[in-house]
Amino acid sequence: MPLKATERSSLVGRVIDQLRGQVESGEWAVGTKIPAEPVLVQSLGVGRNTVREAIRALVHSGMLEPLQGDGTYVRAGDDLGAAVLRRLRRAGHLEALEVRSSLERDAARLAAARRTDADIEALRAALARRDAAWREGDDEKLISADLHFHRAAVAAAHNGMLADLYDHLTEGLRAVLETIVHSPLGEEVRYQRGSHAALVEAIEAGDQGAAQRCVEDYLSSAVESVRLLSDADQ
Repeated sequence: MPLKATERSSLVGRVIDQLRGQVESGEWAVGTKIPAEPVLVQSLGVGRNTVREAIRALVHSGMLEPLQGDGTYVRAGDDLGAAVLRRLRRAGHLEALEVRSSLERDAARLAAARRTDADIEALRAALARRDAAWREGDDEKLISADLHFHRAAVAAAHNGMLADLYDHLTEGLRAVLETIVHSPLGEEVRYQRGSHAALVEAIEAGDQGAAQRCVEDYLSSAVESVRLLSDADQ
């Protein structure tokens, strides 16, 4: 005979659905801290254990992450993003860069063919933000600005599915960027200003081949950096 969920399991499931809905709607954005447990208990009108079980389930899925002594943060915007993050945690940096390379090469080619004036404006603003973070010597700002720049480049391709896949991958690549930016490697290796500026120029000019080559240049440099750092650790 078919199994039937107990009332308590059903309640936990409904709470999971509500919490997941807050994330997927953007009400709780990726990178932000969710409300504290007592607030959720009061808002949902359920017991503390029910809230804990629901949060534990979403932590296990990869959508949420608890930080000791701080709170619980959103790490993925939906179930697909959570699955990608789980896979990225098992992947090496080189594997992650290879996947990133495939997506960004296609995005650069499409962006050069489809970019609008608004896209170019967004790219130049993102590049300026990246430059400012470097001048300030703020590594965390630089990493966030770099991710923002590449999202803008992918957005210029005007392919919603490609943008969604890249968004799911991007936060998982933060660890790779941190490894390079925080390393003792030279300034040009860690910053790569030239290749990023060249990418903007190629996209604006509509030069698909040049845009792809820019991506290949800065990602091949990133791959070499990761290999050098890996060898140094051995």
